[in-house]
Amino acid sequence: MKCPAGHETTATDYCDTCGLAMDAPAPSAPVDDAPASAAAPAAASGDACPNCSIPAPPNALFCENCGYDFTTGALPRPPEPASSLDLSAGSGAGPGGPGDLGDTADGTSAPAVDVPGAAADLNPSPALDDAWVAEIWIDPDWYADQQSPDPLPSPGLPAVVALRHTSVLIGRSSRSRNIDPGIELDSDSGVSRRHAQLTTDGSRWFVEDLGSSNGTYVGGGLGSLPTTAIPVGQKTEVAGDDRVYLGAWTRIVIRKAQPGEVS
Repeated sequence: MKCPAGHETTATDYCDTCGLAMDAPAPSAPVDDAPASAAAPAAASGDACPNCSIPAPPNALFCENCGYDFTTGALPRPPEPASSLDLSAGSGAGPGGPGDLGDTADGTSAPAVDVPGAAADLNPSPALDDAWVAEIWIDPDWYADQQSPDPLPSPGLPAVVALRHTSVLIGRSSRSRNIDPGIELDSDSGVSRRHAQLTTDGSRWFVEDLGSSNGTYVGGGLGSLPTTAIPVGQKTEVAGDDRVYLGAWTRIVIRKAQPGEVS
């Protein structure tokens, strides 16, 4: 089975590779007449994106700037056409902060238009029978290992996010590209817009890197920090005592919810 973007997938709700809803419209045609297979080597060698000319990290599946698919050569989905409703531009001053601003081709930010109901077009994945949560920690040790130029936020108690579905996107939100992750890490600039995908069979959890800029790491709760990123596009099991590391300071722990923790 293939998703509307052309990836092989076994899931019937969201693509295993790119997370696109299986009932979404097919993407636009490739930018030129070259075969889609010719687009993959460009990303593998770190060349510029054929669509927006922004340099792409080696082995990236998608362009972080415009969403171009290096695997199929498909252009990003065009924005929803404006309706007759009075749409207001986001101010960027709310809780989302910089996450409320859209990316432009030159890497700067521009106000994004909030299209009511746009995110509702994507059907959620099946609900889970058991209650699970993700603890989002600010990890000073991981931050020191990454040597990020950004200041470290004050560590404290973790943010707890309920995992209600069998597939959950990890990343940073973007109104202009209609990206609304289930686990939002907007404050961590080392996290890509569509960084990784969590999936479960009901008892085990897996994480898959979606071609992020800085990689996704899995390591045990004891011992040294992981130094090798998981392979891009390959599901890696997250054992009960494992932690998922990504971005400049983020550590994620997946566990079953305590009684009364998830309503």
